Amino acid sequence: MTTMLSRRLAAAAAGLVLMAWAMPSQAAPIETSADHAILLDYDTGTVLMEKLPDEPVHPASMSKLMTLYLVFEKLKHGEMKLDDTLPVSEKAWRMAGSKMFVHVGDRVRVEDLLRGVIIQSGNDACVVFAEAIAGSEEAFAEKMTERGRELGLTHSVFKNATGWPDPDHMMSVRDLATLSRHIIADFPEYYPLFSEINFTYNGIKQGNRNPLLYKNMNVDGLKTGHTDEAGFGLAASAKRDGRRLILVVHGLSDVNARSGEAERLLEWGFREFEDVTVAKAGQQLQSAPVWLGTAAEVPLAAASDLVVTLPRSTRRKLSAAVHFDGPVPAPVHKGDRLGTLVISAEGMPPIEAPLVAGADVAKTGMMGRLVANLKHLFLGT
Repeated sequence: MTTMLSRRLAAAAAGLVLMAWAMPSQAAPIETSADHAILLDYDTGTVLMEKLPDEPVHPASMSKLMTLYLVFEKLKHGEMKLDDTLPVSEKAWRMAGSKMFVHVGDRVRVEDLLRGVIIQSGNDACVVFAEAIAGSEEAFAEKMTERGRELGLTHSVFKNATGWPDPDHMMSVRDLATLSRHIIADFPEYYPLFSEINFTYNGIKQGNRNPLLYKNMNVDGLKTGHTDEAGFGLAASAKRDGRRLILVVHGLSDVNARSGEAERLLEWGFREFEDVTVAKAGQQLQSAPVWLGTAAEVPLAAASDLVVTLPRSTRRKLSAAVHFDGPVPAPVHKGDRLGTLVISAEGMPPIEAPLVAGADVAKTGMMGRLVANLKHLFLGT
């Protein structure tokens, strides 16, 4: 049975909701000079644009996000504290590339090491964390790969804690976007570290390498990466008017191309798309007839807040339909899944979301069942 909903659903105001149901990819036509790219809506997970998103690439220092995720987990679970100090090995001290300049034999506060990784992209700080958590960088890399699989990183294999060039150390830009989304959602208490502009350690002041933090565009994270082989990359997130986007670009030619292309794609995403709340959790969208129940009907309600990300040009063409098999036999328990809401708009595949019973309906007694059976026999109702 299908019933078209009122146009008021299409006119609902946009909202900020983490979806409990998956949104389909919705790629829109825009070109990019990046070799690999993905732009998605943080709240709905809708992909706004993508270019070779699942091809494994060398992520360079963007893979430090996985190192940070494991450290954040230790902190959240109480297995490590910000004031704890960790020892600096000779291996950590000797690390080349970007550094926070720790000294061999020193003990460094966890909070300083976090800033050393996030702001200064310190390879030395990453090795300190790896050795403290897993005993060796190699063992830590195995933990990174294993935990990444659990988080849904299907094209990621880690061989070190830093992103140092290794032919088998790979991630995809989709995996980087997924990991960025997890960091923002899972560790709101630590995420503000990504927006800090500079950090001074051992008398050496270094600025955050994320170029978008220095522009007035509401970017508050996450991490850059660069090697000669990988080119220039960036995992970035920006929040504007209650809506957050996540962007990952990889394989750009220089720092200016990375900064300019990332800015252009984020601005396009905010300008061309919007989040539309179709229904709130528990909102009644339709009623279904009940067979042999103490009530003639049961309300059909949204199981959770239902939000879609749409091109602004298609919002007025949004439509929704309720599908259910009726009448629904009693008893009915509140929360039972009874139907499906199908949301459609031009240029996008239909989106389905569950509808549940909004109330309990008990089974009628013997007399009620007798009356219902007689009505069905003589009246066909």
